[in-house]
Amino acid sequence: MTFPVTGILLAAGFGRRFDPTGRDSKLLARLPDGQPVAWHSARAMLASLPETYAVVRADDDALADALRAAGCRVVAVPEARDGMGHALAGGIAATPQPASGWVVGLADMPWIRPETIQAVTTSLACGTGTPEQAGRIVVPRYRQQRGHPVAFAATHGPALRALTGDEGARMLLQQHPVTWMEVDDPGVLRDVDTPADLGT
Repeated sequence: MTFPVTGILLAAGFGRRFDPTGRDSKLLARLPDGQPVAWHSARAMLASLPETYAVVRADDDALADALRAAGCRVVAVPEARDGMGHALAGGIAATPQPASGWVVGLADMPWIRPETIQAVTTSLACGTGTPEQAGRIVVPRYRQQRGHPVAFAATHGPALRALTGDEGARMLLQQHPVTWMEVDDPGVLRDVDTPADLGT
């Protein structure tokens, strides 16, 4: 049995640009509708990927609760404090195996349209039928700028589980062919870095 494409929502960063003191979490900050940033990111991913695993730091109980309430399976990764690579590796390792692949999103990007995530997921699922396509990486692009989420075929599992540090999966995009998907969705580029970004 091979499990379907799974969502990975990375929610383990510290957000120091949002609040240098670390007291206020940007992922729990409220958007104008009253819901937290991470809740919106999770709901958009869950619309296409009912099996979505949210990766948090082991000490971030409030965020873990919010992501569970949104519908995610939550994975607390102690090593996530050491960087995005550790967080992503821990999330991939927690998903059912063998997997068809993963769609990796960031919890501070709440404006990505669900249909964009669905299109990326469909492209990955439809493109793994030949040996050449079995290593597929799908990346959305808006006006020639690389965006999120990024989808990885199952063959990249070992490399993803071996990630460390703060580079994330950038090296995989440099080492392997990428299928670029042009989208009319500026949300693939828009994230929350500072309190000013919370406006509509």
